[in-house]
Amino acid sequence: MIKYFVNTNQKTIEIDKPEKGSWINISPPLRQEEFSELADKLDIPLDFLTDSLDIDERSRYEEEDNVRLIVLKTPTENNSFNESDAYYITIPICIILTHNQIVTVNSFENPAIKRFLNTLQNRHPDKKNMMVLKIFEKIVQDFMDHLKEINQKRNLLEQQLYVANRNEQLLQLLRIQKSLVYFVTALRSNELLFIKLERTNFLKLSEEEKEILEDLIIDTSQALEMANIYTNILSSTLDAYASIIANNQNLVLKRLAVITIVLTFPVLIASLFGMNVPSGFEHSPYAFYIVAVLSLTISILVGWFFLRKKLFQ
Repeated sequence: MIKYFVNTNQKTIEIDKPEKGSWINISPPLRQEEFSELADKLDIPLDFLTDSLDIDERSRYEEEDNVRLIVLKTPTENNSFNESDAYYITIPICIILTHNQIVTVNSFENPAIKRFLNTLQNRHPDKKNMMVLKIFEKIVQDFMDHLKEINQKRNLLEQQLYVANRNEQLLQLLRIQKSLVYFVTALRSNELLFIKLERTNFLKLSEEEKEILEDLIIDTSQALEMANIYTNILSSTLDAYASIIANNQNLVLKRLAVITIVLTFPVLIASLFGMNVPSGFEHSPYAFYIVAVLSLTISILVGWFFLRKKLFQ
C-alpha cells in the first residue's frame, strides 16, 4: 500500500500522486508491481525499496545516483501465535531521500511512522534532513517506551514467581529475554549508524541539525544501556528463580515423603494383625480398638518426631 502525503498550511493532506515536497509511505500489503512502478516514477533503485522486506536487514546507509538510503531497526510487537516467541521484535525501516521527496518503506505496521504522521503538519517539507531526524527521534522513543513496558512486565512476573512452583512465569520471562536480545542488537546497530552519520555528515546537516543528531546518539546509548541492564537483571532473575522453584518443588516432595512415612505404620500394623495367623487378639472384642489405638499412637509419635526435626517446614 502506497500513500502520498503533503504538508500544506500546517495541515497534512493525502494526495493521489507524488509531487515535490511530498512524503511517500509504503506499508503492507506490499506488491512487487508497485515497487517497480514507483522505482521508475521516482527514479529510485529498486533494491532500495525492497531492502526492507528482509527482516534481518542491518542498519546502514548507502547512496546511488544521488538517491540516499538509510536503513534503521525499529521495535514492534510480535504477532506470532507461537507462545515461545519474543513479545517484541525489531524490523527494518528504509528511509529514501530523493531529489524532491522522502520515501519510507515498512515491511510491517510501524508505530514510529504513525507518530511521525501525527506530527507531520508541524514539519517543513523543504527541510528533509529535519524530517529524517524526527523519524529517528520517534524510533528512539519507541525503543524507550517498549523498554519501560518490558521492565514493568518483568517486575510483575517476578512478584508472581515468589509463590509459583510452575514454569509458566519462567517461560514468559524467557520471552522477555528474547525481546531484549533483539533490542540490544538493534540499538547497538542503530547507535553505530548514527555515529557514522555524524562523522561522515552523510545527510549534510546544519549545526542545529548536528546537535539534534548528537542528542539522538545520547538517547540511543541510554536506551542501549537500559536494555543491557534489563538483560543482566533478567538473566540473574531467571537463574535465581529457577533455583527457587526447584527448592519449592523439593519442599513439596519432602512433605509428601514424610506423610507417606507417617501413614506407613498404620498400614503395617493393620497388615500384621490382618494375617491369617494366630495373634492373640482374634477372639478379643477389643481387638479392633487395640489395633486402631496402637496405629494412631505410633503415627502421632512419628509425626511429632518429624515436627521436632522441622521436616515439615
